[in-house]
Order: sequence, then C-alpha cells, then structure tokens
Amino acid sequence: MENSTIIRIEKLVKKFPMGKGEFTALNGIDLTVGRGEFAGLIGPSGSGKTTLLNVVGSLDVPSSGSVTVLDHSIGELSAKEAALLRKQNLGFIFQSYNLFAVHTVYENIEFPLLLLKYGPAERKKMVLEAIEWLGLTDKIRSKPPQLSGGECQRVAIARAMVKKPSLVLADEPTANLDAANSHNILKTMEVLNRELKTTFLFATHDEKVISYLRRKIFLADGKVINDERVTS
Repeated sequence: MENSTIIRIEKLVKKFPMGKGEFTALNGIDLTVGRGEFAGLIGPSGSGKTTLLNVVGSLDVPSSGSVTVLDHSIGELSAKEAALLRKQNLGFIFQSYNLFAVHTVYENIEFPLLLLKYGPAERKKMVLEAIEWLGLTDKIRSKPPQLSGGECQRVAIARAMVKKPSLVLADEPTANLDAANSHNILKTMEVLNRELKTTFLFATHDEKVISYLRRKIFLADGKVINDERVTS
C-alpha cells in the first residue's frame, strides 16, 4: 500500500444470514481513503454505511473481496490480531458514547492507555493533553451521569484521540446532540484532524456532519453511488 493510502477496499461484499437466505449489505465496494482525510460515508438507514465502517474497523470481516487498513488485510487477521490493530491504531466514536458511568472523566480517557501498557507518568501527560484539547479541564473529576450529552461526547472523543490513532471511525457521533453541541464537536474534530493529521471516517446521514466533510462518499443499497471531494 502506498504510504499516503490508509484504507484500500476492493470488490468488497458483505452478506448476512436472513431466514433461509442471505442479505447483501455491501455489494462490490471499491474505495481508497488517504492519510489525513476528513471523509464521510453518507446514506439512509440500510444503505450499508455502518456495516462498511465495522469492516474497516475490523469489528467484522468481508464475505468476499479485500479490505486493507494500515497494511493489514482485515479478512486475514485472527481475532487477537484484529484486537491489536484496534487497540494500537484505531479510535472509535459512537453515538451512544459508551463511557464507564462509575469512572471519572480522567479514568474514562485513561482506559485505552492502560491497555497499551503506558507508564503512569506518560499516561498522565497524555490524558491531560487530551482533556485540554477537548476543553474538559473543569470536568476532570466528574462522572458521566453528571455531564451533559455534549460533554459526554467530548469525553468519548478524548478517549478515542488520547493515543493519537492513525484512524478514527465515527458512527453518527452527533445523533444525540443539539445543533450547538454538534457544531462544537465537529469543529474540534476538524482541529484534531488538521493538527494531528488523524484520518477521520464518519458514517452519517446528519446534514450538520455532512457540511463539515471534505469528502462525501454516498452509499445506497450497499454500493458507492457517488464520491465527491469538496474544494474550498
């Protein structure tokens, strides 16, 4: 894979059992995503965008075709190798936040670093840096039930970004937020994309998210039907 290409997808098909037959969620996807892109998979429910995001994130595997992410062939990874790829190189942001309710903001953000065996001093430095990026300094000892939806999503982004991953996958990250919080979150992601050169790939049908994308990949019935780059 070329150094500038972070995702390469060729003839990707993904099928799921349905009754006595199969449902084809992805039907012959060809796609490449370059390092540092701020791109989105756009389409209505059932178009295949979340399935595609899950395969790219090694949470699922192709039925046929190939998906290569950071020089790793997703369909050929063992469960342990896939978990290592996610742990070391990928960040995930979900619409439901997926925070630990009994732990503080600091502890939630620190969690990925504990899995990566960073030492205490390095963990503290990295967590405080992420907290500062996301404007959460005054919430450091708070727990998720004490936070607003926008604050919870900022914690989720900080947790995804703390290890400075090469690729962040965001599935409808603004679905539970009002317009003001959505724009604040998206502006923050833009800054992190620009300053850290992190690649962002969204799955969305939210017009607020779509307005920030620099590349729009439209899906329908499991196929890419349009691929637009936004020129400023």
